[in-house]
Amino acid sequence: MRNKLFTLIIGICAFSMIIFAFSTDSFARKKRVIFGGGPAGGTFQVVANAIQVYKPVKAAKELSVKAQTSAGSVENLRKTNAGRQQMSVVYSGHVWLGRNGKMKNDPKKYENVLAVAWLYGAPAQLVVQAKAGIKSVKDLAGKKVGVGNAGSGAFANCELFFSHMGVWDKIERNAMGYNDAAAAFGNNQLDAFWLFTAFPSGAVIMAAQTNDIALVNLDADAETSGFYKKYPYFSRLAVPAKTYKGVDYDSPSFQDSALWVANSKVPADVVYKLLSLIYTDEGLKHMVSQKKTFKHMSLQTGAGNIVTPFHPGAEKFWKEKGMLK
Repeated sequence: MRNKLFTLIIGICAFSMIIFAFSTDSFARKKRVIFGGGPAGGTFQVVANAIQVYKPVKAAKELSVKAQTSAGSVENLRKTNAGRQQMSVVYSGHVWLGRNGKMKNDPKKYENVLAVAWLYGAPAQLVVQAKAGIKSVKDLAGKKVGVGNAGSGAFANCELFFSHMGVWDKIERNAMGYNDAAAAFGNNQLDAFWLFTAFPSGAVIMAAQTNDIALVNLDADAETSGFYKKYPYFSRLAVPAKTYKGVDYDSPSFQDSALWVANSKVPADVVYKLLSLIYTDEGLKHMVSQKKTFKHMSLQTGAGNIVTPFHPGAEKFWKEKGMLK
């Protein structure tokens, strides 16, 4: 009886070890992907969360995605470059500046961050009083201007563009959020305010309810000043007519782009697999269901407006789809 019991126990242990070994081997084969997003509630974090929770991604046998919050674009650039995050969302401008060693007060070259896909655009908008006669950024000299929260991407891009235009040190800068700027503008405490966000913006809608507003043609300033040549990651677009009350014309501007990026050492098949799951009709519908900002994500836009090298897995995917030569 003892021998039979002993044999049974040995058999159970051996079977358990086989199951454990199989499970451990399966886990080991899975490529763990830490996906850097942004602050909780921000669009960067929505991207990371949306990819993590998408059912076909969760069901994938070869990879496991874990969304991780971060301070945003610059932190994601540095962590992805170092391999502490395998993937993340980074503004195209930071990818380009980092790759070329032109980050502000940071000459390091971040060459391990490679593009996977274009996600969405963040356009510049400069709101002024309709009758103020401000037709160019240069007309802001001596004016009170809302320039975005200190430390934000809006503030950084405002400083970049206004410095390029030679007016950054000629305006009375007011670092504040969009809604606060719209309220101050409505109370005539500001002559203008700057935004770097998707349209329509709730802050601009609010401003247009109390004031007759206009949008400055930022594309004209960028073109004539050589801004596009100096910073080629910005692309043209226009805020369509009637997006805002009283603005009955297309307002040309420029935008930076939020990119999905990956560390250069991430296996090509992992990048390819994730793209093949997200860039389907079902995957894209899922992304839009998480946030309407992603409505322009598509096979047609995914490889566009990118001026830095692609990850090999992404390059294979976009070439197969006919979006890269």
